[in-house]
Amino acid sequence: MRARLVDLLAELSRGPGEPVVIVDRPDVTVVRGGGTVLKAHAPRLDPAALATRLRVAAHPLLAGILLAPLGELTGPVGGRHVSRWPYGATVAPDAPDAAPWREAGHLIARLHAIPADRLPGPLPPMSGPANAARAVAALRTLPPALPSPTPAPDGAPTPAGTSAAPERGTPPALSTGPSPVRLPPPTPAPSPTRTPTRTSAAALVLRAWECLPGWARGEEPRAQPRSLLCHGDLHLGQLVRHPAPDGPWHLIDVDDLGLGEPAWDLARPAAGYATGLIPVADWAAFLAGYRAAGGPAVAPGDDLWPPEVDVPARTLTVQLAARALVDESAGVRPLDETDHDLLAACARIAAMGGGTGPGGAS
Repeated sequence: MRARLVDLLAELSRGPGEPVVIVDRPDVTVVRGGGTVLKAHAPRLDPAALATRLRVAAHPLLAGILLAPLGELTGPVGGRHVSRWPYGATVAPDAPDAAPWREAGHLIARLHAIPADRLPGPLPPMSGPANAARAVAALRTLPPALPSPTPAPDGAPTPAGTSAAPERGTPPALSTGPSPVRLPPPTPAPSPTRTPTRTSAAALVLRAWECLPGWARGEEPRAQPRSLLCHGDLHLGQLVRHPAPDGPWHLIDVDDLGLGEPAWDLARPAAGYATGLIPVADWAAFLAGYRAAGGPAVAPGDDLWPPEVDVPARTLTVQLAARALVDESAGVRPLDETDHDLLAACARIAAMGGGTGPGGAS
């Protein structure tokens, strides 16, 4: 079925030369033909909301921030709705020193500053908390089994849960007392004696999930909600240079675009910093770019761990750890060193405690 979808997208792209498959996963397929990129979106996405997101991306207020689509949503094609985009050059994976962290912070701050009431609507909610909850819900359905026999690197969790992983989340509320407990930058963890079973790793991630406030798990409204235009799934893979190969950087992927808490867009880089996956200099450059552009999610200053990013970063950590275990169970890919680092971070989150109380850290 997916092979047929790739063929249909290649035919629609009508570009010179052979079409190139950029992404082919159960939830999304992306094919490039010449200077055009076609994306078949996840079946779960509401086409009306997706169409609104494309109209927002095409709005003049977003020029120079979001890459504009080539027309409106079409389809269904092979049972999927399809959007068409100009080709942009992605971040080079073999040149980490050239990664545009400051530019990413600057772009997302500009996005947050766009007045939502001047955009096409109705704008859907940003999908961040819902994505986290979806990942954890999928984790709860996994059968018990051993993960793939990949050697666990230093810092991976032991069966007793001396360290753990993170990224997306869903339900309950957290009662932390007078102030929220922050996820600290990484500290050395004891070397494990063996790789944990999937059951023990999943239990660890779920314990970390239970330590999050209800609003972060999508279970209840936030006490003081903010409703700004947000990307919803920011990481370096969401930036391209257009025109390629050396035009200005633009944000791509509007699947999770919507109204919500702007700190969520800082969550993935923050989680990478807190788990040791992103160097301090890169996180500092991202924050500096965000603050220099007047980003509203965090207070001005030079604090490398603004309190506003703490809960979103913990939630994203749980979400990513849950997704990794789900993918491993489905045979998509084995757990790797990054996944073990996420699990180690989940262990630290779970060790902080919290529980499911009626309130929640804001």
